[in-house]
Amino acid sequence: MERLRLRNDSTVIAVIGVIILSKYLVIVESPAKAKTIGKFLGKRYIVKASMGHVRDLPRSQFGVDVEKNFDPKYITIRGKGDILKELRSAAKKSTNILLATDPDREGEAIAWHLQHQLQINEKDKCRVEFNEITKDAIQKAMKSPRTIDRSRVDAQQARRILDRLVGYNLSPLLWRKVKKGLSAGRVQSVAVRLICDREEEIKAFVPEEYWSLTGIFRKAGNKTDFEAKLLKQNNRKITISTKEEMDQVMSNLNGADYVIDTIKKREKKRNPSPPFTTSTMQQEAYRKLNFAARKTMQVAQQLYEGLDIGPEGTVGLVTYIRTDSTRIAEAAQEETAQYILDNFGVDYKPDKVRLYHNKGRTQNAHEAIRPTTITREPDQIKKFLSRDQYKLYKLIWERFLASQMSSGVVDTTTVDISAGDYTFRATGSVIKFPGFMKIYIESLDNGDKEESGLLPADLEKGNHLAVNNLEPKQHFTQPPHRYTDATLVKALEENGIGRPSTYAPIVETVQKRGYIIKEEKQFHPTELGFLVVDLLKEHFPDIINIQFTAAMEDKLDSIEEGDTDWVEILRRFYTPFKKTLEKAEKSIGVIEIEDEVSDEVCDQCGRNLVIKMGRYGKFLACPGFPECRNTKPLLETIGVSCPECGGDIVLKRSKKGRKFYGCSNYPNCEFVSWDQPTDKRCPECNKVLLNKSMGSKGLVLKCSGNNCKYQERVMV
Repeated sequence: MERLRLRNDSTVIAVIGVIILSKYLVIVESPAKAKTIGKFLGKRYIVKASMGHVRDLPRSQFGVDVEKNFDPKYITIRGKGDILKELRSAAKKSTNILLATDPDREGEAIAWHLQHQLQINEKDKCRVEFNEITKDAIQKAMKSPRTIDRSRVDAQQARRILDRLVGYNLSPLLWRKVKKGLSAGRVQSVAVRLICDREEEIKAFVPEEYWSLTGIFRKAGNKTDFEAKLLKQNNRKITISTKEEMDQVMSNLNGADYVIDTIKKREKKRNPSPPFTTSTMQQEAYRKLNFAARKTMQVAQQLYEGLDIGPEGTVGLVTYIRTDSTRIAEAAQEETAQYILDNFGVDYKPDKVRLYHNKGRTQNAHEAIRPTTITREPDQIKKFLSRDQYKLYKLIWERFLASQMSSGVVDTTTVDISAGDYTFRATGSVIKFPGFMKIYIESLDNGDKEESGLLPADLEKGNHLAVNNLEPKQHFTQPPHRYTDATLVKALEENGIGRPSTYAPIVETVQKRGYIIKEEKQFHPTELGFLVVDLLKEHFPDIINIQFTAAMEDKLDSIEEGDTDWVEILRRFYTPFKKTLEKAEKSIGVIEIEDEVSDEVCDQCGRNLVIKMGRYGKFLACPGFPECRNTKPLLETIGVSCPECGGDIVLKRSKKGRKFYGCSNYPNCEFVSWDQPTDKRCPECNKVLLNKSMGSKGLVLKCSGNNCKYQERVMV
């Protein structure tokens, strides 16, 4: 202050001006992220949000100059003008600008566009990157800015232009040849093909009959029965295809002596699953929490960007959520090892730190998805989270903790029982040491179950057994399962289609376009989906080819790694694609999609309404469109009468496409149910019984009465 008094007023103003300008402007994508980061930085930092991308290719134009090395024409996204104006104003008041967008290609591209719009020198170290939104990680990142990674930007730019080359050339062709409003995407079309191909497999599947035989045995002096299945005849695996063959086996076993031939006991180690990647998180959240891929990513984003958890304030709860790597930071491993020692004991801590190998080609730019600190237990912060946030955080926390724990040890016993020429086998297991299973066990797809059970402890070789019953069962081989959210994401990853940030948008986009619909949690292709896939297969085999699309993903990765020129990649793709496009324009005739005519008459113009496919399923529409725009819901009856008025119960869909059941006499009758009503009544309160799925437990009949808990198992 003494020094300031010695200077004249203008000097004081200049010094104050420097002090005011000595601020850092930090730009992130979202307000939530800005709020969290702002609390970790001092008063010298101003944190603003760009709200995602600020520039993109124009929607109303092709926007790519193919003749000039695929030069993109970027414009300010509509509605982002005011945001850019605010950012420029803040930039003028700051001496340093730091771009803290997400640590992936998309985030790098957003930072590059901001650099251009704010006129930041290309050589300036303006880019900061962090894998988790915690105080230490943020403050460390701010001390080590770098220049924009142009290889990452080029990889994202190549993907964006590649998708534009396909979408803005193929979609108009589909409009002219098939139907207005159709669109074809480079990656989305391959996802639809996977679903269509699976449906064709199901249609072509011919079930084959086979039989199994289960024996219920008991050792003399025991009170416990155990099961064993017929496995061999004359030491060869037996296959029973018909009832006649089974009858012969039953006849041969009549009066047989059942003796334990061999008993094998062994100790088996069971290892934990790796910590989550984006794909495995989406799969497991679907299996365990019934979250669609899009919902999983929405909730995970909230956990990553930060939530107010009381005394700690706002903090990011998990690390970056778009990753294909199972790598874990050394500090996190050390912290977790100490947590395991403190809370479970030395037996639960492995002798060596667990290292997981990535499958296939991964970018490995980030860690696996994990809690930012293992000491922040889910139940400690439950009251600060929404129900969905708590469920997903708990899943991530448990999966990561289990991944760092000791293997489980299971004692397995295999008992072979001889009966003449036949051999029955019983298997049982008991957990000797739970290890990681004390915390978490990964789920399986499609309701599959792991074999488990207990066998009597006193079984010995040579024991004669009593057979209480032989239960023959007829089976039929089953077609492959339709894709669910979990299995479709798994298939996309296994086939190299898309990358962690694209799985959820792919699944969402193909549903929005009406190419697939979800029924009973399974994806079914629509007639439109089949038509478009067949058309692309015939005329654009590369676009719809799984291997070709996967190879293109690898090329985009090589651009990011600086090994390939992005313009050359686009040129190699576009030259043959353009020729194929020109050929298809000439060879594809106009395809007429005839609508199915219904018996219902339009009450406005008298024409017979036709059945059309919309985003949420089929509906009735007047064929006189656009002169007559009358539409009606298509009422699909289920053969059950309304319990309140006697009208027909019909299948309907919500705005989100979810099935529900209601009365055809709505709005005069307001009966509605998410579960399918039956024509049966509750024996306790006489309310209607509903068919309710209990997941792996199968179907039950459940009373619709609010205060009645009656239910009964449905035998299938």
